[in-house]
Amino acid sequence: MLIGERKILRLEKIANEIREDIIAMLLAAGSGHSAGPLGMADVFTALYFHVANINPKNVRDEKRDRIFLSNGHICPVWYATLAHAGFFPRTELKTLRKLNSRLQGHPHFGSLPGIENTGGPLGQGLSQAVGAALALRLNKFRSRVFCLMSDGEQEEGQTFEAVMSAGKYRLNNLVAIMDRNNIQIDGPTEEIMPLEPLSDKYRAFNWHVIEVDGHNIRSIVDACDEARSIIEKPTLILAHTTPGKGVDFMENDYEWHGKPPTKEEARRALQQLRTLGGRITSEHE
Repeated sequence: MLIGERKILRLEKIANEIREDIIAMLLAAGSGHSAGPLGMADVFTALYFHVANINPKNVRDEKRDRIFLSNGHICPVWYATLAHAGFFPRTELKTLRKLNSRLQGHPHFGSLPGIENTGGPLGQGLSQAVGAALALRLNKFRSRVFCLMSDGEQEEGQTFEAVMSAGKYRLNNLVAIMDRNNIQIDGPTEEIMPLEPLSDKYRAFNWHVIEVDGHNIRSIVDACDEARSIIEKPTLILAHTTPGKGVDFMENDYEWHGKPPTKEEARRALQQLRTLGGRITSEHE
């Protein structure tokens, strides 16, 4: 799946616009999570605009790829990406968390075009993805399942039940992408409940593991290509990300895991992101 430099620059621009939408959404909502959505914008952009076989004009195509989100609290990045990809109008984004909105604080299946699973209680998304991957295999479809999940939810026992099942059944159509941002709501993951060595744990359960810079879109695309070539086991892409990416006062600060910006903070954040967007645009010229 070759990708040229101009396409990379276009995807970087889309990812930055998604970050701007995330800030605007959270400000309008007055609640929600900031760090994780900003940190995963590059991964979501790579999947929806280059990697996955998904068509917003045919959202129920049986042979489509599936994208599941396990850590549902980062759904602002999912909503913003889907809107940019044409699944629903971007004007709807500012209804995030509003009464009767289709964009609730955690996603639920059927609420919006493109939402493939209900996400809320942590640790369940990979189990859902394993079930979908098994069903696609039984139907002899060549579709793939991508499951995005957090590092903090690796503390949940159910996650590793799913890890074992995927390894046992050699689900080569399953790709898990972990947001390894090293924070959770109470602090750094390695202080709350040490997770390392994560790669070795997955390999021990018969997974192929690839580690990437979660903000390098070419690396993300290359990792997804490599996963496609692995035919005997599922793949984990361990994406090392910066929580709050693009906004200097949010980056690597766990206190931004679960709070939105104030009006002044949003102004500063958008100013930084627009400056970054201008630099990306200038590289196109």
